[in-house]
Amino acid sequence: MNRMILAAHQPQYLPWLGYFDKMDRVDIFVLLDTVQFKKNEWQNRNRIKGSSGPHWLTVPVRRHFPQRLHQVEIVDPAFRRRHRRSLQSAYGKAPYFRQEAGILDDLYGRDWTDLSSLNVESVRSLAGRFGIETPVHLGSEFQDVPDDQADDRLIALCRRLGADTYMAGAGGQAYMDLSRWQRAGIGVVFQEFRHPVYPQRNGTFVPSLSAVDLLFHCGSEGFVLVRRARKEAA
Repeated sequence: MNRMILAAHQPQYLPWLGYFDKMDRVDIFVLLDTVQFKKNEWQNRNRIKGSSGPHWLTVPVRRHFPQRLHQVEIVDPAFRRRHRRSLQSAYGKAPYFRQEAGILDDLYGRDWTDLSSLNVESVRSLAGRFGIETPVHLGSEFQDVPDDQADDRLIALCRRLGADTYMAGAGGQAYMDLSRWQRAGIGVVFQEFRHPVYPQRNGTFVPSLSAVDLLFHCGSEGFVLVRRARKEAA
């Protein structure tokens, strides 16, 4: 009997490869756009690598604790110009930059006012470039899902979307109440991500950067390296 596997995650800004590995491994992926915002984690920033090494791209936001992610406003629209310039500087000489630079038009050609919409677009755009076809839903589509306890929220999403298994991140065992899942009759599996090593400019290979690093160095077909690493680790 085939399992129906769901995974969920906050929409991040230009996420890393582990994010897309999880999306690629499941049948349904939910972007939790109504969870509480945490400033200066991965929701409004990520890392790229230039000639001087890794550095941050940070989206300037206005936050008021305990604001939800979909309520967070972008405060300086000029970030689009700065980030595009930084990406051009970091990757302009990478082998696939010219071929894949259209993604920058998708991200920075629009006047974003809220962080969630920008992040959702960055996730969808990169997933599309990598050929990931997993259906994506927004958490805000489901108004009657409990919001006060993470396990209950995810269990409810699995039930609404017909999933019998949930894929959690590798660290999920530290904070999930697995007894709740057992009582709900929903299995839990944990992602085991093996980061691929690929040709990368500017010195020693640095893992865990934004997925744009793989895209510009190896092209959209480069995601096969993620899938290959997964099979080798199995």
